[in-house]
Amino acid sequence: MNMLVDGEWRTDAYKSTDESGAFDRSETAFRDWIAGAAVPEHVDAEPTDRFQPEAGRYHLYVSYACPWAHRALLVRALLGLEDAISVSVVDPWRGEDGWQFTPEKDGCTKDHLYGADYLRELYMKADSDVTGRVTVPVLWDTETETIVNNESREIIRQLSTAFTEIGKNDVTLAPESLRSEIDSVITEIYEPINNGVYRAGFATKQGPYDDAIDELFAALDHWNELLGEQRFLVGDRLTEADICMFTTLVRFDQVYHTHFMCNKKHIHEYENMWPYLRELYQLSGVAETVNMEHIKAHYYTTHPGVTPSGIIARGPGLDFTAPHDRADFGGELPAALAR
Repeated sequence: MNMLVDGEWRTDAYKSTDESGAFDRSETAFRDWIAGAAVPEHVDAEPTDRFQPEAGRYHLYVSYACPWAHRALLVRALLGLEDAISVSVVDPWRGEDGWQFTPEKDGCTKDHLYGADYLRELYMKADSDVTGRVTVPVLWDTETETIVNNESREIIRQLSTAFTEIGKNDVTLAPESLRSEIDSVITEIYEPINNGVYRAGFATKQGPYDDAIDELFAALDHWNELLGEQRFLVGDRLTEADICMFTTLVRFDQVYHTHFMCNKKHIHEYENMWPYLRELYQLSGVAETVNMEHIKAHYYTTHPGVTPSGIIARGPGLDFTAPHDRADFGGELPAALAR
């Protein structure tokens, strides 16, 4: 796979699986924090005065196809930051040159800041000697002309804690009293679920695939049972944990079930998780961040080692707008998020 090595684009420098045949995700390269953001206990970083939370200063580079970038788009929408943080959207297809800008395609844009052809150009603008994969999302600072952060979990925490006074919506996704629990849940769902679908899909040997599938569906069963007792992952209120779960679940039946061979069960077969997913989808602003055409085009055409034909699977046809009755569990959603 491709990556930058000392500022040079290489197509042979990164292997997605280790010698055992297990998927091995690389670390992200840019990990700065905006002033006023609440840094989780597990992160060894400090906010810096260099990056102040200001409307109009920051720009997101995203892909609608990518679940990690989708997290940032969701938080931006839920907090009402669309006017405060601008966005450029890459092509869902990713070839040897990495993420590219193809504004003539539906749902894609040009690079609104510099007119770059490839996302890697922005990485090299931020650091001419950078080593690492070129990934989305990217939180870009237009004042210092550099990347603040390209780790999705850290970006959404920065948006949800440093930009609460800037967003149009009165929404709090990481209240101080619940941050420890939110962080614990995000960590708990990451390896078996968020990363688990990739561990299954990119495994090159039976053992790692079997391990990933066993852990994935054990975790899905666990959270499905919990969601039969409470409305959201952290009690009775919407938090960042739900955002991190949503971006995997909304892709599951359309992509991961077939493309990544996570086919023991569909999400729409879970009696509690499926209504939970529909409630999240129906929150104001959420559906607009879900581009299923980009999602399916990316996965089925970008991973020739998994689906070499490039044929895009048609189904299943799901109604994310069907009633869900999740309000029966109690709790209260912010008024700004009601449809």
